[in-house]
Amino acid sequence: MTKSQKLSLFLLRVSIGWLFLYAGLSKLMKGNWSAAGYLNSAKTFPDLYHWFASPGILPVINFLNEYGQILIGISLILGILVRYSSISAVLMMILYYFAVLQFPKIGTTAYIVDEHVIYALVLLLLFAMRTGKILGLEGKIIKME
Repeated sequence: MTKSQKLSLFLLRVSIGWLFLYAGLSKLMKGNWSAAGYLNSAKTFPDLYHWFASPGILPVINFLNEYGQILIGISLILGILVRYSSISAVLMMILYYFAVLQFPKIGTTAYIVDEHVIYALVLLLLFAMRTGKILGLEGKIIKME
């Protein structure tokens, strides 16, 4: 892999890591943030998303959203456990995607593919390319195949 390819993958990993870190921190800083509105307005699989919004499950979902995004962001920025955080983030993006999908439209400006799909594909690239080893702590601290 060339230096410019490595640098591009590094910048991509750190950039998407920042998106996740900022999203999680902004939810945490609000103090009273809840996923309930998003979950209750789900267009696809509404029963599943309404279950996620039920009083016994919602606190867990809120916790996983806030702290999951923060940990995924830190992982990607530092380049440690990138494969695990990438797959976790892909799952998160799939869940976000189906909540707003009204097939074949998604949102007001997209048709089948939106930013959630793009993020998931980028995260799959980070997973496949083992980008934690590229200017990341994974290459220095953890010896992974």
